[in-house]
Amino acid sequence: MMSPAAAQQGPAITPPAAAAPPDDGQWTMPAKNYASTRYSELSEINEGDVGKLQVAFTFSTGINKGHEAAPLVIGGTMYIVTPYPNILYALDLTKPSAPLKWFYRPNPEPAAQGVACCDVVNRGAAFSNGRIFFNTLDGHTIAVDANTGQAIWNTKVGNINIGETVTMAPLVVKDKVLVGNSGGEMGVRGWIKALDANDGHVVWTAYNTGPDAEVLIGPEFKPFYDMDKGKDLGVSSWPPDAWKIGGGNVWGWIGYDPELDLIYHGTGNPGPWNPDLRPGDNKWTAGIFARNPDTGAAHWYYQWTPHDQHDYDGINEQILLDMNWEGKPRKVLVRPDRNGYVYILDRTTGEVLSAKPFGAVNSSKGVDLKTGRLIDNPEKRPTTGKVVRDICPTAAGVKDWQPSAFSPRTGLLYIPHNNLCMDEEGTEVNYIAGTPYVGMNVRMIPGPGGHRGEFTAWDLANQKPAWKLKENFPVWSGALVTAGDVVFYGTMEGWFKAVSAKTGDLLWQFKTSSGIIGQPITYRGPDGHQYVAVLAGVGGWAGAVVSGDLDPRDATAALGFVNAMKDLKDVTTPGGSLYVFRLP
Repeated sequence: MMSPAAAQQGPAITPPAAAAPPDDGQWTMPAKNYASTRYSELSEINEGDVGKLQVAFTFSTGINKGHEAAPLVIGGTMYIVTPYPNILYALDLTKPSAPLKWFYRPNPEPAAQGVACCDVVNRGAAFSNGRIFFNTLDGHTIAVDANTGQAIWNTKVGNINIGETVTMAPLVVKDKVLVGNSGGEMGVRGWIKALDANDGHVVWTAYNTGPDAEVLIGPEFKPFYDMDKGKDLGVSSWPPDAWKIGGGNVWGWIGYDPELDLIYHGTGNPGPWNPDLRPGDNKWTAGIFARNPDTGAAHWYYQWTPHDQHDYDGINEQILLDMNWEGKPRKVLVRPDRNGYVYILDRTTGEVLSAKPFGAVNSSKGVDLKTGRLIDNPEKRPTTGKVVRDICPTAAGVKDWQPSAFSPRTGLLYIPHNNLCMDEEGTEVNYIAGTPYVGMNVRMIPGPGGHRGEFTAWDLANQKPAWKLKENFPVWSGALVTAGDVVFYGTMEGWFKAVSAKTGDLLWQFKTSSGIIGQPITYRGPDGHQYVAVLAGVGGWAGAVVSGDLDPRDATAALGFVNAMKDLKDVTTPGGSLYVFRLP
């Protein structure tokens, strides 16, 4: 293990230049760049003046479901995609109050709402070569002309009849549009597909369970750890045929290193949740793949959580950075995972360099750096017919999908996350296509201290928190950090906050009309000034009690999340509004 002193030797921690080009003032993908830093070089808004921020304009989407998307800004236009029915709006930033330029309505199948596990969310769109690419809940990927709003192609990639939905934001790499499916709670087999950006045809499909040929594991595949080596582990690490309905979905974030020419994507939880029903490591779920974007061929894989017992998935963001490690420069991938550890991996090989807890964790006892394996805590294993209490973190993890931000100015990773624990009881369950396939009773409760959310600035060099903020509810929004040393995030009560990137001191806050679970962005407007934007609209898994109007007395509703969120209805209401701020 590296000493803090060793970490600080050598050059600063920076994203690779090819994956994080100089800031042009636009925001063309949710993660800002391929390195997923969510960092902006704009600094007109800074620690000294952020307290003067005021509303520049607002826009109502007219939809009262969870708004998790990041707006995009290309030239003088802002694009936002809504939760179901997945309307794409284009706003004209060159005119006062940013009037609507056009909108595109894809009309997804209404039945998709019934098979979405955790609200009908959409995590955003991506821009490339004059086109906006986005996904619909019913499993379509669509390319729209960014100027006219006319659809160029529309490809069906999923099947709602078996419980497949698509909620993730696509990523465009070279001439490929990368997209994956949701549905781990429905016994859906996970995959990632590459579509041709020009005409939308499927170039390759890589499954995350099953035989090597279907996982696109071939001669290039060189995992670092022995536990991930062997033939057809995607079959042999499951009971017979269980891999066919085994989950491993790709509904989160993808990174890309242009120099190594590798994409990095996580894989979701194995199905069903009840681990007694699927003995084995359950490859290739709850892990991460490095793949060739042109062919999909797997180069390496690492399993964050073998035989995932608590729905910890593995789909969180991966931040690509270059840093000195034990006196040597390393190309690393940083992942604050749902299982509760901040991982630092060598992104060329998949070797785990460090794994440190960043919240309350008792479901495991650390990561064995020799084998790479998560050390299970047998006292917290869920069992069929027996309630196991106070498992930390919950199924939602110390951090779920809500993405972090990294500042090369501070060397800190800004992590929005949860402080929740749970009681679990395994149950028998049978697979029926298009219906829930979970097999677990869950009841979530506040974590240590009684607060349910935290916002942590993690010192990567020294592998520990630099500072930590407590929030009453889970921090389910994304984070944004700027060269003005300001960090932005939202709360589920509806506060949009700006804090010091160096100290965490609150510099400014604004109360929006609904809880915030969206991803804040910043951009340079046509007038040359810096703006900050965020979508408010409570929902998602954490906010389903409000957006789904669930009974707060039902402790098992929303897969147990409602038990921890009974009072959310008292402090916020459903909504769907864009807020854009600037200095006076």
